[in-house]
Amino acid sequence: MYRIVRKKVLNPTVTQIEVEAPLVARKARPGQFIILRVDEEGERIPLTVAGTDPAEGTVKVIFQVVGATTEMLNHKQEGDCLQDFAGPLGVPTHTEGIRRVCIVGGGVGCAIAMPLAQEFHRLGAEVTSIIGFRNKDLLILEDEFRACSDSLIVMTDDGSYGRHGNVTVPLKEMLESGKSFDCIITIGPLIMMKFVVAAAKPFGVPVTASMNPIMIDGTGMCGGCRITLVEDGKRVTKFACVDGPDFDGYAIDFDEAMSRGRMYAEYERHAYEEACNLFRQA
Repeated sequence: MYRIVRKKVLNPTVTQIEVEAPLVARKARPGQFIILRVDEEGERIPLTVAGTDPAEGTVKVIFQVVGATTEMLNHKQEGDCLQDFAGPLGVPTHTEGIRRVCIVGGGVGCAIAMPLAQEFHRLGAEVTSIIGFRNKDLLILEDEFRACSDSLIVMTDDGSYGRHGNVTVPLKEMLESGKSFDCIITIGPLIMMKFVVAAAKPFGVPVTASMNPIMIDGTGMCGGCRITLVEDGKRVTKFACVDGPDFDGYAIDFDEAMSRGRMYAEYERHAYEEACNLFRQA
């Protein structure tokens, strides 16, 4: 069993927990993820490692309440335990040789982007961070990004905080002005990442996209997390759990990925409603 050491509400739908998992804390690198189960009858869900404290033996994860399992997880309190907390899984984000990086995060994807920005900052790279949210109330991790970024731009769709617009606006402005990056790393909703790739393409800047598809076992056996890449004119199947979660943004078939991501939306909505009703009755 894995004890929740600390819990912090970041906004009305996003929560951060720190879990006692010494072996994971010792091995995890930025970009990797864990798979947890809330209880012995629960489903397995992947969550990216948002930070570790090897000395304390804790791992930080951040999740958005969007379905039945995350609703159940959100009802866990400090001192409660999780059934499973397996990891680290996936391939760590490539950092070698990158001296100027632009991190583009959207919504809860910023929970994945933030430890990457921190790692590049630790390695001495010049870090430009662009983070976007629907509105001010959903803003998370601004202070953490500011501490590890040479330049931070906050965007909101409705203009209630920072700059008005989506994350591609300042990205295009910088690229058009001659700003150069060794790499752009984008993490967030699929549609956002698709347009970040489109914005960067005319300038030939390498783009890495962190994918978070449907996932079950995390070891490449179930095939649920498959995505399609186009490499040398051929369509190639990869698995986010073992080949990723990072992939060449220019090669990803985002339209297929978005279609697959919507497959269980109706089922998940019903499961979420049932879980909410259960907690209301308890």
